[in-house]
Amino acid sequence: MKTKVIAALLVLSAGAVFAQTVEVKDAWVRAAVPGQSGTGAFMSITAKEGTKLVGASSPVAGVAEVHEMKMEGDIMRMRAVPVLDLPAGTTVQLKPGGYHVMLMELRQALPKGSTVPLTLTFKDARGQESKVELKLPVAASAPGAAMPASGTPAAMHHKH
Repeated sequence: MKTKVIAALLVLSAGAVFAQTVEVKDAWVRAAVPGQSGTGAFMSITAKEGTKLVGASSPVAGVAEVHEMKMEGDIMRMRAVPVLDLPAGTTVQLKPGGYHVMLMELRQALPKGSTVPLTLTFKDARGQESKVELKLPVAASAPGAAMPASGTPAAMHHKH
């Protein structure tokens, strides 16, 4: 029994050490009304060492994926990204109109002022996976940002 407890503590401490090498700031989730099937989570991620964001999950969504939005000609396209590189010391922005965590098959409305649990899965250069647990505030727009004008990419809702 004692060996299992020590092994569990070693696994937890290894994850904690790794988690400290990834910093997540300014994280938030866009509010979703009843019946809305998807929304996005946004944040800034900085890794001390070369790392990859390889997954996301949340109990409020049936599916959580890292997505990228970009212009192809005159059409805005969105696609899932199985791996997002996080170069050492470089802040990667997950923001409306760019990379973001897409929460789909929402199980409930996400009203402004509530919070959403989100787990991010990272893989370091040695192939070791670690998870970071977050509680993100739900807002209509980025905290501290002005509301985007109607019709701008940041104001548009996307569906799958």
